[in-house]
This record gives sequence, C-alpha cells and structure tokens, in this order.
Amino acid sequence: MKKKGNRLVLVKLLQKIAPKIGAKVLLEPEWGIAGQIAYKSGRKRYFRYSTLDLNRMGASEIARDKDFANFFMKRMGYPTIPGKTFFTDHWAEVIGSKRTMDAGYQYARKLGFPVIVKPNSRSQGVGVALAYDKKEFYRAMNAAFKEDNVVLVQRPVYGKDYRLVVLDNEIVSAYQRIPLSVTGDGKSSINKLLIEKQRRFKKEGRDTLLKLNDPRMALKLKHQGLNMRSVPAKRETIYLLDNANLSTGGDSIDMTKYVHLGFQKIAISLTKGMGLRLCGVDLMIDGDISTKPGRYWVIEVNSAPGLDHYFKIGRAQEKIVEGLYLRVLKSMEK
Repeated sequence: MKKKGNRLVLVKLLQKIAPKIGAKVLLEPEWGIAGQIAYKSGRKRYFRYSTLDLNRMGASEIARDKDFANFFMKRMGYPTIPGKTFFTDHWAEVIGSKRTMDAGYQYARKLGFPVIVKPNSRSQGVGVALAYDKKEFYRAMNAAFKEDNVVLVQRPVYGKDYRLVVLDNEIVSAYQRIPLSVTGDGKSSINKLLIEKQRRFKKEGRDTLLKLNDPRMALKLKHQGLNMRSVPAKRETIYLLDNANLSTGGDSIDMTKYVHLGFQKIAISLTKGMGLRLCGVDLMIDGDISTKPGRYWVIEVNSAPGLDHYFKIGRAQEKIVEGLYLRVLKSMEK
C-alpha cells in the first residue's frame, strides 16, 4: 500500500474535478488509495488505486490475466505474441498440470532463445525479463514465480512499443514507450548517469524509483559487453531494460495527435471486443503508429491504465488526463 503522503495522481485528480459536476470524493484517510464518489443524484461509486467503477468485473479480470486475454484476442483475429503459461511446482500439483518450470525450459528451447519471461497477472513491468540461455531462464523464472504462480514464456517481438488509452469510441491518449536508458557524456559511468536520472525524476515530481541493483540491468549490460562502471561515449544511448514500462524508468513520446485511423479502429474495436469501456491497449508495431497498419502485435490490454507518468510529461498531457477522468466520472454516474 502507498502511504497517505504518496497519493496517486488519480486521487488528486478526482478530488480536483469531482466538484465540477457536483460530486464529492470521500477518501479512506490512512492509506489514501481507496475512495467513494458521491453524486448529486445520490448514486455512489468507488475506486481503489487506478481501478474505477467503469469496466465490468468479469472483463476486468480477464484483462488482468494475460494468458486468458491472449486466448480471446487471438480468437477474435488479433495478432498476439506466441507464448505459453507455466506454473510453480506447488500450483502445477494443485491443478494437475505437468507444465512446471522444467517444462517451461523445454518450451523455451523449442521457441528458440532469447525468450521473454513475465508474471501472468502483474503489471508495470514487474518481473519481466529477457533470458538468453538456460541459466538466465531459470533465474528469470524463479524471480517471476515470486510474483505469481503462473508465468508466461513468450517469443520476443521487435518494433516500437505504444500504449493507446481508449474510452468508449475514442482514443484519448497515445504515446510511444521507450525502455529505461541513459545517454553518455563521455565522462560519467552508467551508474552515475542513472543516479543523475533518478535526481531528475525526483525534481520533475515523478515517483519512479530506479533499482540500481536490479539483476535485469546487469544482464542487459552484460549482453552489450558493458557493466555499471562502463563510460558511454558522448551522446551514446545505452538501454538498461527490455520492458518499456514508464513505471520502471522508461520514457515516453506523446503520439495522441498522430495515430493513424487504422490503429485507432483496431484499439477501439479490441476494447469493445474485450468487454471494456476504459482500456490501455499496448501494441508492438513493426513501423510507426502514424502510418497505415502493417505488421503489429497486441502485447496486452489493461483495464485500469495508470496514467501517472503520462500525466507528468507536460501541461498538454495534464489536460488530456483531466479531460479523460472528467468524462469517466460522468459515465460512472449512469
């Protein structure tokens, strides 16, 4: 739980915009993450973290489960990332499955290394790793199993990573997500550049905490022939993680005004097909989101897309997020 002094952007936004429609927000005071929205009509709605009373529970639960969501998206004809789920020994025994970690390794060999390993029901890039060999695979699986009894093993796909946020029939925001990186000055080590990046995050009001001892960073650098003491050349960009989540230090480029109509239709149709009204659609595009759809994959869908980091990009993004949640508040009263 997040303590009272570290409330989410969503909480502050709801408290700010609710009075515009005559609604009141009652916040649970100890943790500051759960609340009630009371409308003039007498209707009451609730929220916890970034989850609001807008999407139906069944659809939200399917979206949270990456494997189930992939099944339904694939059946609807959307290109999903090839992969399969595997279980902790205990959970495999409980459900009567032979898909243990060792079976996962055999599957990874069949796919061909490297493979992506990710907890099935976690978000924000938690536990996501790219494994290049047997040793790295087992290390990644053990780390992922600390987060979830179910872990996905997937073939990596390459391109530009985008998040599109859909509300009913409209794309309300879209941005490209870029993995955590540092840019060299020719003098500073990667470790020092990361410390400086953390200072910059704090100054900008971004609460992302960079874990300098994250083993995924060490592995990523190892495969580039580098380590934390390495000094990148001036203007040389070094990537430190394979996932592009903003919550793990990734950066973003706002693309809201440039999304091709074809990708707009894909994201809106997918959101409806998954039974959702508010949805974060994550796409990996072999090309650019501003051009006609060609080769792409649906990475996942998110029924409670947190927009904290997007909100902090700039004033234009603040207005987009405020407008989105004002419309969400109005929709929830119906």
